[in-house]
Amino acid sequence: MATTDSQGPARQARAFQLARRPKLWLFPGILCGLLAVLLSLLYMGGIVNPSGHLHRLPIALVNEDQGPPPPGRTENVGTLLTKAVVAGSPGATVDWKRIDGAGLDDQLSSGKVYGALVVPKDFTAAVTALVTGRATDRPTLTVLTNPGLGSLGSSIAAQIAQNAAHQASLATGKDLLAAVPPATGAPATAPATGPDTGATARLLLADPFAVTTRIGHPIGSHSGLGLSAFYYTLLAVLTAFIGGNIIHSGVDGALGYADSEIGPWHTRRPTVPISRTQTLLLKMVMTAGIMLVTTSLVLLCTVGILGMDAPHAAMLWLFAYCASLAVGLGVQAINAAFGGIGQLVSMFVFIALALPSSGATVPLQAVPGFYRFLGAFEPMRQLSDGIRAILFFDARGDAGLARGWAMIAVGLVLALAFGFAMTRYYDRKGLHRWTPQPSD
Repeated sequence: MATTDSQGPARQARAFQLARRPKLWLFPGILCGLLAVLLSLLYMGGIVNPSGHLHRLPIALVNEDQGPPPPGRTENVGTLLTKAVVAGSPGATVDWKRIDGAGLDDQLSSGKVYGALVVPKDFTAAVTALVTGRATDRPTLTVLTNPGLGSLGSSIAAQIAQNAAHQASLATGKDLLAAVPPATGAPATAPATGPDTGATARLLLADPFAVTTRIGHPIGSHSGLGLSAFYYTLLAVLTAFIGGNIIHSGVDGALGYADSEIGPWHTRRPTVPISRTQTLLLKMVMTAGIMLVTTSLVLLCTVGILGMDAPHAAMLWLFAYCASLAVGLGVQAINAAFGGIGQLVSMFVFIALALPSSGATVPLQAVPGFYRFLGAFEPMRQLSDGIRAILFFDARGDAGLARGWAMIAVGLVLALAFGFAMTRYYDRKGLHRWTPQPSD
């Protein structure tokens, strides 16, 4: 009679049997739900209403008008107009920087203003000629854009400046019409004949100013309309974030603290006795070395192959390497401190919270206050300002590069201090990672 081995292979579990266990769903379900809620609120909360969240968007207001005051006035038309523009801005939405022409060049080339509204030198003379009928052209105001600060921010600034110019034109038109006798009117800028000449002139006086828009600080044609700085920053952060986690997992697998699984092949190596502090040191040294390779490849691909405009390529490489190094070391420190959930924590620190507060696509002046608070210390804002200064503003320190370098230094110090403080604490408490194994 055949017998059955009571110690035979264990019966394998079935997927649908396990799926009926509520506890199996609980932790991943709650965590995924929280992740979806937080990411939705963080990402969409920063971009759904930029106009409604405007707070002191810096725009230059330049009065170059050199004409004498018109009769009955103590100030020329340009001065009166700029005062009306500032007074007519709602609340604290716009920070009008009243500067001269020389100051305008500096503000645009250092990325301190998103655009400008410029009153020309002959503005009072042109308005006077319009009233007296000697005009050959309409008085013209100029709106300047600064695409190096991003297409959206530059566009918002241009719309604000154009609207301010239009409102000033309507207000000035009321004053001009009040000074012109209704029966006679003022001649139009172009010859006109017929009974409607006076009506045409008064229609012109009702909205007398023309507005022209042009680029105030040009950037290269291979700059993604000003977005190449943001995407290059994103590349630096993502390669460091993903690369740091790859290094973390690879080292743990090689030292026997994690399984290595590629397709159907599963490997667990013998555990190498090593302290948490020495493990972190190994991961950080590898991060510093591998970031040299990834940073060089990013520059080669974007500038060498794709032709991205990069007038200071060497500076761009050095800054991007140090930025990637700071992020990579931060990833290793967080993973060492938090263990299995470290990758989720570092994802929020370097990606989820950093992207909407970077100010690289939507200006920080056009996002809710919470994101402006995050932008004061979140790494992507500091890095994007530095890379933008290198790409578009001649690597000027006051364009954000000096702050970028300072924050990279702070990030490196914090990563090293936090990471090694936590691992040394765990080691002193005897919280080792290895489990003693019998030798083969």
